[in-house]
Amino acid sequence: MDLNSASTVVLQVLTQATSQDTAVLKPAEEQLKQWEIQPGFYSVLLNIFTNHTLDVNVRWIAVLYFKNGIDRYWRRVAPHALSEEEKSTLRAGLITNFNEPVNQIATQISVLIAKVARLDCPRQWPELIPTLLESVKVQDDLRQHRALLTFYHVTKTLASKRLAADRKLFYDLASGIYSFACSLWNHHTDTFLQQIFTGDEAAATSSLERTLLSLKVLRKLTVHGFVEPHRNVEVMVFLHAVFERLKQFLECSRSIGTENVCRDRLEKTIILFTKVLLDFLDQHPFSFTPLIQRSLEFAVSYVFTEAGEGVAFERFIVQCMNLIKMIVKNYAYKPSKHFEDSSPETLEAHKIKTSFFTYPTLMEICRRLVSHYFLLTEEELTMWEEDPEGFTVEETGGDSWKYSLRPCTEVLFIDIFHEYNQTLTPVLLEMVHSLQGPTNVEDTNALLIKDAVYNAVGLAAYELFDSVDFDQWFKNQLLAELQVSHNRYKPIRRRVIWLIGQWISVKFKSDLRPMLYEAIRNLLQDQDLVVCIHKYDFEFRTEQFLPYLESMFTLLFQLLQEVTECDTKMHVLHVLSCVIERVNIQIRPYVGCLVQYLPLLWKQSEEHNMLRCAILTTLIHLIQGLGADSKNLYPFLLPIIQLSTDVSQPPHVYLLEDGLELWLVTLENSPCLTPELLRIFQNMSALLELSSENLRTCFKIINAYIFLSPSEFLQVYSGDLCRSFCELLKDITTEGQVQVLKVVENVLKVNPALGPQMFQPLLPSVFRGIIDGERYPVVMSTYLGVIGRVLLQNASFFSLLLSQMACECGQELDQLLGNMIEMWVDRMDNITQPERRKLSALALLSLLYHCLSLICMLMSHFEEPKVTEDEEPPTEQDKRKKMLALKDPVHTVSLQQFVYEKLKAQQELLGEQAFQALMETVDTEIVTQLQEFLQGF
Repeated sequence: MDLNSASTVVLQVLTQATSQDTAVLKPAEEQLKQWEIQPGFYSVLLNIFTNHTLDVNVRWIAVLYFKNGIDRYWRRVAPHALSEEEKSTLRAGLITNFNEPVNQIATQISVLIAKVARLDCPRQWPELIPTLLESVKVQDDLRQHRALLTFYHVTKTLASKRLAADRKLFYDLASGIYSFACSLWNHHTDTFLQQIFTGDEAAATSSLERTLLSLKVLRKLTVHGFVEPHRNVEVMVFLHAVFERLKQFLECSRSIGTENVCRDRLEKTIILFTKVLLDFLDQHPFSFTPLIQRSLEFAVSYVFTEAGEGVAFERFIVQCMNLIKMIVKNYAYKPSKHFEDSSPETLEAHKIKTSFFTYPTLMEICRRLVSHYFLLTEEELTMWEEDPEGFTVEETGGDSWKYSLRPCTEVLFIDIFHEYNQTLTPVLLEMVHSLQGPTNVEDTNALLIKDAVYNAVGLAAYELFDSVDFDQWFKNQLLAELQVSHNRYKPIRRRVIWLIGQWISVKFKSDLRPMLYEAIRNLLQDQDLVVCIHKYDFEFRTEQFLPYLESMFTLLFQLLQEVTECDTKMHVLHVLSCVIERVNIQIRPYVGCLVQYLPLLWKQSEEHNMLRCAILTTLIHLIQGLGADSKNLYPFLLPIIQLSTDVSQPPHVYLLEDGLELWLVTLENSPCLTPELLRIFQNMSALLELSSENLRTCFKIINAYIFLSPSEFLQVYSGDLCRSFCELLKDITTEGQVQVLKVVENVLKVNPALGPQMFQPLLPSVFRGIIDGERYPVVMSTYLGVIGRVLLQNASFFSLLLSQMACECGQELDQLLGNMIEMWVDRMDNITQPERRKLSALALLSLLYHCLSLICMLMSHFEEPKVTEDEEPPTEQDKRKKMLALKDPVHTVSLQQFVYEKLKAQQELLGEQAFQALMETVDTEIVTQLQEFLQGF
């Protein structure tokens, strides 16, 4: 592509690519796509986006196309790769001028330079780093900033490479430029501090931007640029300087108003300082040891003393808490049970921690966490009053504990309490004892304190197991607090029910649960409190819960209809599912309303896949509870299964696992096969191709169809199934092979006449597996089960199979059959299930001449499998399996009778004299055992 002639054409097409008119836009995009592989195209793009006189939108499109092209065509091995000559020209052009006036374009140029650096620096681009170091020194503000921006993106990209050779290159780079990076950062930091205190706001803002960028560079160099950073004096000097700079910047934030234009950038820089410490601690815990004491002193002073008042902002407090938490919880700082087995570095860090976390310090941290950070704010109380559901969702979801103050505070409390529970348990119990009895509803502060203390007791439930008699506390105080109906007592009632939910799986007598159910039933009628009830785990004994079932289910269903937040609906559905699962068939009288409502909820949740997952889970338990009556749900249920298990539909990514489980329980509880239920199986071929972790459930579904209506099902899908299985067996685990063959075995069991023909393509490999002596016992056992079924129930097909295999193997029929029986007898111990052992005995007895020794081997430890006549099977499929077993020769034929009849037939066939001659060839001990086995016949 000639640059001069092409520039005008490319510029015109790029201009069209900025159009909002699709008729203009689409052809332009197609043309640019064709040019991507043309030599010289990226040189044209470079000329265009570095020409500041052109339209900004056109330059933006040009720089994006250039950046995307690096990923596709810069590597030497890429199809249509750029030539080395063009790449050399482009590299030189990219770092000629750092003078881009538009911030967004400047950022994109910096990112694309970093992308090239990832592939070419330093070997093909040795001049990049020196050029950047020189450029960040220039006096021109714009050039200096753009060079520093590029320097940061290049450093960030090179630091992210993980191969050993790349790591070594970055270590060399870091050691070579670290001193310069530190001096650059100190220079911009001092300049900013001087300008901010002299009131030069515009200049200070510009300097702060450079301070932030140079600190970002130092963060990457410090964290990723050294194998043992504590051995580098400059690194440790910088890290200690971070604390001093942090104090200076925090004082700046106190002195400047919230309206100051650089306030936001200032807070980002403060947070970046803390990220340097947190990242360094995470990557180099032992190198961080000299910083433990100072970090704890710094963080605790700002978070848990008056030093932080008026200075610390929320995100900074969160970062300080994360720093304390990471030091407290760090496994590198925890000695072994036997101290002498611990490393000196671990013992040194542990010693520093122990000397810092004295009783007074721990007590103050615990008290401040509970009495200050756990308190509900006025804003939270107002939000809860106006929108209780929204408040609950906001409180329990959303931001990670790392970034939001309340969850971060609670996680820090849990970790410190776990680490120092012997010290802190008396402190917390003292706070609990000071709150005995009801609290004055007019004393808002006392109510908030009680809420906070109860929160702490709930969070520390496992640590307080031996120290709190929760059953007595529940009966003597908590139950009474649930019954205080005053409007201002709502926070306490809400907290108490949450607290019980925390303790119920830790320490709560089952005898007390009816009292709790009574209290919950009353609370469910309070619409401001109701949003917290769904957190209760509903662990119960069914017989205790049954008296409350109707009222509880009704109230929970009303709640499900009334709440509007997707998250709340999911939690209420979870509780309903738990109730349905526990009471099972006893739910049937009460689910009519839910059955009518779920189709509407499913339709409303089209954009909320996680809510749809909750609906699927509810349906699974509902089908199990309804049993055969679930057929009435098919008009709603089957389209849901169809959508959830169709891999061509985008929602399957979220719904597939639950959808398959729902499909399975629907089949297991179905009284008959409907055309719609049969049609859904069209989804199965694609599911089997996925070979995902859901394959086991897929096999269960296939078996369920076979048991439900074998003739109708196999008539439609046997061909598809056989083809899928043949493909699967080419590349599948041992467990997968067993699952496939179990399906084949079930087909042979339910349809011995047609089953072998249906799976004829699979049977030769099974036969060969036996002859070759398959080494996996479970697979061999399954092979023998499949061939045993064919041999016992379709002897004519077995003869055809034997003839086919004899031709393939080039052996005589008798020789091949003898080899098979010999291997079968040799691997008999692989067969552990009584049913399969008897099947093998029955099958081989039909070849009596070869099998007298096998009979006696079986007799010595044979147990006749039985079909029990116990309680009614739980599902329709269990009933079908029981009926099938009653027809199965393994369960209906007596082995003794079968042996006797086969011997008798052999005697009649050979004649008495020949038969006796045959028996004389058998070991006398075997003959004796055989006579004992057949005693009475």
